[in-house]
Amino acid sequence: MSDSGSQEAPKTRIPRPTVGNKVTVVLGAQWGDEGKGKVVDLLAQDADMVCRCQGGNNAGHTVVVDSVEYDFHLLPSGIINPKVTAFIGNGVVIHLPGLFEEAEKNERKGKSLKDWEKRLIISDRRVCAHCVCVLSPSFAVFDFHQAVDGVQEQQRQEQAGQNLGTTKKGIGPVYSAKAARSGLRICDLLADFTQFSERYKALAKQYQSMYPTLKIDIDGELLKLKDYVEQIKPMVRDGVHYMYEALHGPPKKILVEGANAALLDIDFGTYPFVTSSNCTVGGVCTGLGMPPQNVGEVYGVVKAYTTRVGIGAFPSEQKNEIGELLQTRGKEVGVTTGRKRRCGWLDLVLIKYAHMINGFTALALTKLDILDVFTEIKVGIGYKVDNQTIPHFPANQEVLQRVEVQYETLPGWDSDTSAARSFEELPENAQKYVRFIEEHVGVPGKKSRMEVQELMSSFLN
Repeated sequence: MSDSGSQEAPKTRIPRPTVGNKVTVVLGAQWGDEGKGKVVDLLAQDADMVCRCQGGNNAGHTVVVDSVEYDFHLLPSGIINPKVTAFIGNGVVIHLPGLFEEAEKNERKGKSLKDWEKRLIISDRRVCAHCVCVLSPSFAVFDFHQAVDGVQEQQRQEQAGQNLGTTKKGIGPVYSAKAARSGLRICDLLADFTQFSERYKALAKQYQSMYPTLKIDIDGELLKLKDYVEQIKPMVRDGVHYMYEALHGPPKKILVEGANAALLDIDFGTYPFVTSSNCTVGGVCTGLGMPPQNVGEVYGVVKAYTTRVGIGAFPSEQKNEIGELLQTRGKEVGVTTGRKRRCGWLDLVLIKYAHMINGFTALALTKLDILDVFTEIKVGIGYKVDNQTIPHFPANQEVLQRVEVQYETLPGWDSDTSAARSFEELPENAQKYVRFIEEHVGVPGKKSRMEVQELMSSFLN
């Protein structure tokens, strides 16, 4: 009762939600480039909605449809299915010019991206790097973030004799601004452009004071950003509300497309040679604004051998003819950077570590056919440091550099597997290789997949 004796109005409460729809998550289990895009493409054929939850245009996924190759960096690659709605969550940082350039370039290649702008939703909570899709409160990446990224890499090289090998897409500086609470989001861009401009100028001047050689065309970039306002406005939604409605509305198949991979995670990866976001399963919840109970299947995508772009520890790397053969047969060149990937044997210590963090419900094995020419194949199953076995994946990079990998040698199959369309069609030794991975990691290879010449094969059952 109030002081006047009148009855207080009852408080409105949000009803405790039922679990609702579950999301299927596809994550990289190594250092990226495992073939997540191809796995997503197969799963997206049956999906209603495909989401990106972290990263920016530093990631790269390639999908081939009807012999046409599409390259994705910001757009969820599942958007290639014309029935799919694509959602870019608050955990993604977006460079708006890069987004539109990517969409237009892919649209010119074929019909698969028809009406993409009507199927893309962007969270308004995203940080600007320049953004688009169902956009949530995402942060934006600006041109000067990319310039800062380049300056920082140059300084690292000059001061320490080694840089981090970033893609120079401005991802690190944007996430830094987000953590420092000085970043700008899509909702800021669409609200009051005068206020947005003042905050943009203040942020640009802050960077110029830190990096005196940095040149920023403030007026020019603001003019470009203003032009994007009307283009992205129809795509932007309140991301939390949008995701809640998707989870608790009619039955819907929702797919989450992870970028980068477990060993590049800012917290759990081979720090400091990592990306700037959480690319493990926790990043799905924080990057989309959804609770963990809505996470269903979690597929860990595993390449049948190991690759890494750039510098950083790589225990099973083969700096010899084996590594060169894997690089050549696997066409191991980065989609975003064009750099050759370093190659080595499969490292199951690394995969088990990724499983501890992500709780994979299944593994999706890719590029098994690249191993067709080997008469014997080594698999890393343990680590030793100073002749002592260690039971875990070390956090310290100096320790990881000194690791001696303990290998088990398995017989190869020395035959062409590219025509196989079921597990039973694989050679016996190839089946044993797959089973060895499953048993050692403790996760079923529920959907093992072959990489064939046409890049159009189904999952092996």
